[in-house]
This record gives sequence, structure tokens and C-alpha cells, in this order.
Amino acid sequence: MKVKFYTNNKNFVSGMTLKDLSAPENNNMALHACENIEIVLSNRKKLADFLDVSLGDFICTQQTHSANFRRVTKQHKGSGAYTVETAMSNTDGLYTFDTGVLLCSFAADCAPVIIHDKKTGLIGVIHSGWQGTVKEITLKLLKHIISVEQCNPTDLEIQIGASISQQQFEVDQDVYLKFEDLGYASDFMYFNSFTNKYHIDNQATVKRQCELAGIPSSQILVDSTCTFLNSDGFSYRQDRKCGRHLIFAMTKNQ
Repeated sequence: MKVKFYTNNKNFVSGMTLKDLSAPENNNMALHACENIEIVLSNRKKLADFLDVSLGDFICTQQTHSANFRRVTKQHKGSGAYTVETAMSNTDGLYTFDTGVLLCSFAADCAPVIIHDKKTGLIGVIHSGWQGTVKEITLKLLKHIISVEQCNPTDLEIQIGASISQQQFEVDQDVYLKFEDLGYASDFMYFNSFTNKYHIDNQATVKRQCELAGIPSSQILVDSTCTFLNSDGFSYRQDRKCGRHLIFAMTKNQ
């Protein structure tokens, strides 16, 4: 199983699956973007075995590029694990305090965000494509767990996973203006006069959202791997029929 771990210790594991040309459907993990559902389920079961969990421990979402997020518990285990229909509907962020629950997110160029509160044990995953970023899903979820769940920003550790680089993420003026309207993304954009396109650093914008929520910069890590350029990456920009990475986070049962 081709996986990149971001954290893997006795208490907490997080990471993302990688594209693997030698695997069925290149190790695609998405039921909503696949050629064969059984192959994806087989890939997911291999990941579950690799992580020493059950596929029934997965909680998956039906992502819609929204700013919607949900708190989940052990009672939600299995949601979206075997079928698209049972996934958490219209949701792009999950968090939980429960152990033994594998929170899942899917991406192919979009910025994945993994949250870990080292004091309370809260964990979370966020899918932040450019639409989620301009809707400020990361900032909203972080503000929520700080105000409602009483998380201390200085206890929160953030990992922004591999996604498309600023060099490869080129957009027209309409998208540029949406980022400009945020009021804090200007430093993360430039205009290419030869192509008449704007280039946006989505990861850096998400990192700024974390900082605006009060997270110390030193506790926000960014994986600079470009999913468009790297052979381990699924890229929707490069191939509209591509598979998806599965981004995961789980507090281990003790």
C-alpha cells in the first residue's frame, strides 16, 4: 500500500494514500470517481489492513466544495465506507473526539487539512479546494472548535497535505477576484502576462486562515509536493477522469 504518513505514533496516525501505477485503478480510493466500485473497495480494504483497522471504522463524506462540517462519533462509523449513498452528505469537513474512528477526505489537487489537538484529542480533516478556501471552511471550522469545543489554538497542530502548486494552479480573473475579496490572499497570487492567467497558492491561503484562527505558524506544516507534477499525485487539472487520494486521521485505541 503506497501511503505517505504525516504522523504515526502510539496515539495518532495521519497521512494520505498515493497514486500507484502498479495498483488497480492506480490506487484510487474514491467511489464517486472510479471505473469499478469493487476495485476501489478492494483498495480501501488494503488500506484498512495496512492501518490495522476495519473498513467499517472509516467515515467518509459526500464532498460538495462547501464550507459545511460535522462533528462525528463512533456511531457514524462506516458512513460512506462501502457506498456513496451512506456518506455524510454535503460535507467537506469532519472532526471527532472519539478514538478508533478513521476520518476520511478525498482530493486530487485540492488542499487537504488535518487537525490534531494534542491536549483534548480532537482530530479533524478538511477538503479545501479553491471553492472551499474562498468560502473559508478551514477558518470557520477552526473558529468553531475553539469557541464551541473549547480547543486552545496553541494546542492545535495543522498539516496541510500535498496539493496543486501555485505554478500549476492558473485561473481566470473571476476566481482571482474571489481570492482578492478575502482581503488576505494578495501575497499568494501573481499575474502571468504571457498567458493572461492568475496563479494562486491555495495552500498558503489556507495556512493564513489557520493563522487568522490563532494557530501559531510554527504549528502549521505544509507538504509542498505538487499533485500535478509529481508521479505520486492524482491531478484533476491534468486528467478529469483521475482517481482520488484518501486523506486520513485517527486517534488510536489504547
